[in-house]
Amino acid sequence: MGNLQTEADLSQPASIPVAPKDRRQIVIVGFGMVATAFAEKILKLDPTCSITVIGEEPHLAYNRVGLTSFFEHRRIEELYLNPKEWYESQPQLHHQVSTRVEQIIPETKEVVTSTGQRIPYDILVLCTGSDAVVPKDTPGHDAKEGVFVYRKHEDLERLITFATGPVKGSTGLVVGGGLLGLEAAKAMMDLNEYGSVKLVDKNPWVLSRQLDRDAGLLVIEKVEELGLEVMRCHRIKTINLDDEKRVKSVTFTDGKELECSSICFAIGIKPRDELAASAGIKTAPRGGFIIDKHLETNIPGIYAIGEAASWENQTFGLIAPGVEMADVLAFNLCQSSLFKPDGEPPRSFRRPDLSTKLKLLGVNVASFGDYFADRDGPQEATESPGIKALSYKDPFEAVYKKYLFTADGKYLVGGMIIGDTKDYIKLVGMAKSKKPLEVPPSRFILGAKQDGEDDNPDDLPDDTQVCSCHNVTKGDISKVVKEGTCKSVGEVKSCTKAGAGCGGCMPLVQQIFNAEMKAMGAEVKNYLCPHFEYSRVDLFNIIAVKRLTTLDEVMKECGKNPDSLGCEVCKPTLGSIFASLYNRHVMGPQDMGLQDTNDRFLGNIQRNGTFSVIPRVSGGEITPDKLIAIGSVAKKYNLYCKITGGQRIDMFGAKKQDLVDIWSALVDAGMESGHAYAKSLRTVKSCVGTTWCRFGIGDSVGMAIRLEERYKSIRSPHKLKGAVSGCVRECAEAQNKDFGLIATEKGFNIFVGGNGGSKPRHSDLLMKDCPTEQVVPIIDRYLMFYIRTADRLQRTARWIENLPGGVNYLREVIVDDSLGICEQLEKEMESLVGKYFCEWTEVVKNPERRKLFQQFANTGETLEGVEIIKERDQSRPTYWPKDSPAKEDFKGTKWTSLSWQPIIKASHFGDSNVPNGTSAAIKRGDTQLAIFKVRGKYYATQQMCPHKRAFILSDGLIGDDDEGNMWVSCPYHKRNYELKGESPGTCKNDDELNIATFEVEERDDGWVYLKLPPVEELDERLGTKKWMVKKEETESPFQGVDGLLKGRKSKRAASPEINPTSPKIKPVLQQAVAAGGCGGDTRALDW
Repeated sequence: MGNLQTEADLSQPASIPVAPKDRRQIVIVGFGMVATAFAEKILKLDPTCSITVIGEEPHLAYNRVGLTSFFEHRRIEELYLNPKEWYESQPQLHHQVSTRVEQIIPETKEVVTSTGQRIPYDILVLCTGSDAVVPKDTPGHDAKEGVFVYRKHEDLERLITFATGPVKGSTGLVVGGGLLGLEAAKAMMDLNEYGSVKLVDKNPWVLSRQLDRDAGLLVIEKVEELGLEVMRCHRIKTINLDDEKRVKSVTFTDGKELECSSICFAIGIKPRDELAASAGIKTAPRGGFIIDKHLETNIPGIYAIGEAASWENQTFGLIAPGVEMADVLAFNLCQSSLFKPDGEPPRSFRRPDLSTKLKLLGVNVASFGDYFADRDGPQEATESPGIKALSYKDPFEAVYKKYLFTADGKYLVGGMIIGDTKDYIKLVGMAKSKKPLEVPPSRFILGAKQDGEDDNPDDLPDDTQVCSCHNVTKGDISKVVKEGTCKSVGEVKSCTKAGAGCGGCMPLVQQIFNAEMKAMGAEVKNYLCPHFEYSRVDLFNIIAVKRLTTLDEVMKECGKNPDSLGCEVCKPTLGSIFASLYNRHVMGPQDMGLQDTNDRFLGNIQRNGTFSVIPRVSGGEITPDKLIAIGSVAKKYNLYCKITGGQRIDMFGAKKQDLVDIWSALVDAGMESGHAYAKSLRTVKSCVGTTWCRFGIGDSVGMAIRLEERYKSIRSPHKLKGAVSGCVRECAEAQNKDFGLIATEKGFNIFVGGNGGSKPRHSDLLMKDCPTEQVVPIIDRYLMFYIRTADRLQRTARWIENLPGGVNYLREVIVDDSLGICEQLEKEMESLVGKYFCEWTEVVKNPERRKLFQQFANTGETLEGVEIIKERDQSRPTYWPKDSPAKEDFKGTKWTSLSWQPIIKASHFGDSNVPNGTSAAIKRGDTQLAIFKVRGKYYATQQMCPHKRAFILSDGLIGDDDEGNMWVSCPYHKRNYELKGESPGTCKNDDELNIATFEVEERDDGWVYLKLPPVEELDERLGTKKWMVKKEETESPFQGVDGLLKGRKSKRAASPEINPTSPKIKPVLQQAVAAGGCGGDTRALDW
């Protein structure tokens, strides 16, 4: 296993093991993107060497190109180039973070680290990167607060912390109009903390190193439309500070002064070459380790790559040249004749391709090839002397194209594009290939692709560079797909590194992947399940237009087999679509069989077969009487209580047979279903806002209650959560919800597309200062558009990410009404919310539905499936054991004798033509059995799913396939057990599991008979007491923690000296402490 040091261990850096003497030791100084790319290449080319990577930062290598996305998720782990587990799986690779190399000793071939360790090397590779430049000749650059750079993760953390402090609403400056400057400006705007953000640039236009004047001015025009003011031809003379050395303003060289709270410098980088002096390594006048064509410094065995390397007196701040250096060096070290007598000729580093394609503040910008050949002369000689430019400018569509050709028009040399960059990849390939053009130059400007044509990756040759960050070609991607190495786009990205840099190439990577899969007969399709050749969105539109209302109608209209039963995937999806369109009760005869167990019984099923009950608490506001009612119900039914993250009270452990009585008591107290069991609106969380808070500027509680009351019960592709904060302190955490509002002086800022879960996402600003009366129409449109166009079980976060143009497109559709559908979306939402009813109340009032809530259909007796324990004065089921599956051959059980036994009246099963058929849980002795009636035929099995030993199968969804096989899907973890087919009882998706099945038939006497063994034998094999999960099988996960905490109790609780109720001891008077800043130091406010 590789030597992995986690971030929790950083206070004591681990020593790096010394490689065996018979292994070549490669030491890499620096742990950035280029260092990681080089290490990965060495690992592939030479499995015998030992690699040691030493990094200064307290993190594993992360994607510095994608640093701006940190503002969305605020988790450095999201940026890691490789997960922690990857390092553990590389036995050759050792690494250390939070460690600085302080000296190189070429004589002994060792490096000395800040921990004092001396690490030997055979090959030393310097990937030390660069530092951001701060103008130290500018007075005030050393301010105590307010001066930043945009380079590392820590820089962003400092900026976030600063911007959310007392300076909120002030002006922020970014100095530098290059790529990094525009990225920094976007980051500061995305914070939504500054009143305004201004970009200061000394040049007449931005991106002066990539674009000419016309292109640069067009970019300025576009970014200013998005709210960024660009101050051209400005230089800062002085940074003015207050008495506490905090930034208060800047003075420009023309004498003008501008108030601001912070300045972020993005004016260039300086190579980190300070290790050169002690080792005698030569450096360039502008900085950087001088390297030759093989990347070697003047000291044998010491190489430099990346931003710290100076090649022909040039350093490169882009990732692509660094990866190209890594390619050359890795090949030479492992496969060339420089190190292997029979090796291949060594490769040389040549002038790198500096083509770039980025999306800066929503503007597509690209430059490729020798893009300044007309201004500076061509970098390489051409057969036809001279350069001619062909330009196109469309001020209406904000498109600018300038392509450079040799004077005879036969070769494309380079160019730049603003706006329409769809041909970028092809153009880069043409410029690099230096092949004669097959069409006249005018075709490139007018467009070889006609309107309506799709991109076709088949048109690209295999040597086309798809990912410029990691030098990945189309052929590299095609190869791993054809060989079967990668079966998903995620695997392609991990294997080839395509898209692991800026991510701009991912659409083309997806197209190549899809094309290769299709060529192999494995086309990537977004079909809902094997029963439909339609996506969830397609089905929604078909059902809506044709007004289909049942599973049978949908199957006949859209299904591959019109007589199919469906499955555990499509049934809940169709149930959700029906609810979104018609808002019928989910327990109706045509809908109940489509629901997962949660919706079927209107409560979240828990791991012991009981349910949780959560009444609605709109906006988190609740009266004392309702609190008392909840407490009374919980006490009567011995329910475990917990406050949820959505400001509600959750009651766990409600037995199925008690649910209706629990709901009755809550409904009588004026409460209703909270829909915590459904893919629908859960909560709209709120802070107290102007209702109580002295800092509030908006009535967040009032708005939250209005929104929750409006959207309660609407079904959607996935669950929905909202929040409203009364001011920018954001106590309701509105910026990580599916929709969130933050009050402003003019209304509310509306955020969308945030969520927690396994892949958290910070939300996007949809609309700023939305007037209060416009909030509901905007949210109506947003939610209805999501319901209509999202995939199955797709959260709003992923949905927005997959929209063409993301949140900008969404804004065009539902704010600007670009599609002309806003009025229709509002009408559809109005119709949907107008049909609201409380699902609990409807069951309470319906005698037939009340009958469905019982544990067993043949007796009023009950059984526990998991042992109940007491903990912290409440009851809960004991933990699941680590090895819980019952991996026995239940299907192959040899019974001593079998006899037909009457079990239950056939009238219980009613109409078996409903979508899921009908089912019943049966108690026989101590054994639980499940009986299903589907389209007139009966099936019987054990009730226990062996996976978690849960007695639950009778509530599972029924599915089938075109071969006539039929199965029941366990509601817990979707283990599918065959009811009809070649081998009934077999688990179709877990070979280690199976269940017992029994013959069953309905007889003329009106009873359903099962062919069963004697009760004693049945209980010995399948009895509840035998298989229920018991406390003695489990162990506490807190044994180690409790051992550490043993005897440690609160001193205040234990000490009689401060107990005011003690009659013998006078209370000790202590100075009052102001909580939350009231009366105390306002700088200590805890928000």
